[in-house]
Amino acid sequence: MAQFKRSDFSTCDAPRPGRPKTVTTPEIIDQIHELILEDRRISAKSIAEQLGISHERVESIIHEDLDKRKLSAKWVPKCLNVDQKRQWCQSSEQHLEFFQRDPNDFLSRLVTVDETCLYNYDPETKQQSMVWRHSSSPRSKRF
Repeated sequence: MAQFKRSDFSTCDAPRPGRPKTVTTPEIIDQIHELILEDRRISAKSIAEQLGISHERVESIIHEDLDKRKLSAKWVPKCLNVDQKRQWCQSSEQHLEFFQRDPNDFLSRLVTVDETCLYNYDPETKQQSMVWRHSSSPRSKRF
């Protein structure tokens, strides 16, 4: 209102005091994107240290300009192929038949075994499994 009284009808923004934005440039955004593509588990702190910019600016570029979020992998019991799924269904149907024939004798004859074999299993925490992903990307799976 005061500007109109002074006959200032300009619609352009006047220069403002303070430091201009120099960090959020297309080159910096591309560098951050390249670092994420090289290692999806890289931390924002590590990116900030490598590029010499603030952690807050890196977070802002990742979330606002690149539209990425850090997601952890989703746990699923096992990854079965089509033949293994078919075999599980057949054995489940057989178990159901045995149970329907004689429910009392069923449990005394049932033996279960888990044939999972893990070599050099190095469990990782939820934090360690987090990777940068686009907001529309599906979550990765850990078996």
